[in-house]
Amino acid sequence: MPPTNAPAVPAEDSRYARGLARLKEIDGAAGEAVVASLADIAPDFARHLIEFPFGDIYSRPGLDLRAREIGTVAALTAMGTAAPQLAVHIRAALNVGVRREELVELIMQMAVYAGFPAALNGLAVARQVFAQAEAQTPAHGEAAPA
Repeated sequence: MPPTNAPAVPAEDSRYARGLARLKEIDGAAGEAVVASLADIAPDFARHLIEFPFGDIYSRPGLDLRAREIGTVAALTAMGTAAPQLAVHIRAALNVGVRREELVELIMQMAVYAGFPAALNGLAVARQVFAQAEAQTPAHGEAAPA
């Protein structure tokens, strides 16, 4: 039986199922952690987060996941107010094949449209995400951390 604070989702809800599958494809455990973090305060918001962005928008044809994450990283960098979400989407961009060098160039370009502070903040977030990724990557011949 699901916990009482779990998002209310009808079994036949294909938007939710499609969104959850897309979220896992893009973010893996990081996306699931964001949803789980809402369980005690806003479980219905967690459902909306899965259904609309991932079930409806990210699941549309026309752009691949790589292009969608490039656009998302650019938008979140330009906003300048969404560092935690930017970190999640930088990790997601890496997961779907965007190279670190491309992300750095993308974030630097946002200085033209959103200002140097937004780009500097975005680069700081990228630095943290890259460092975390390096810490989690096993050295040649070593096993991955559990």
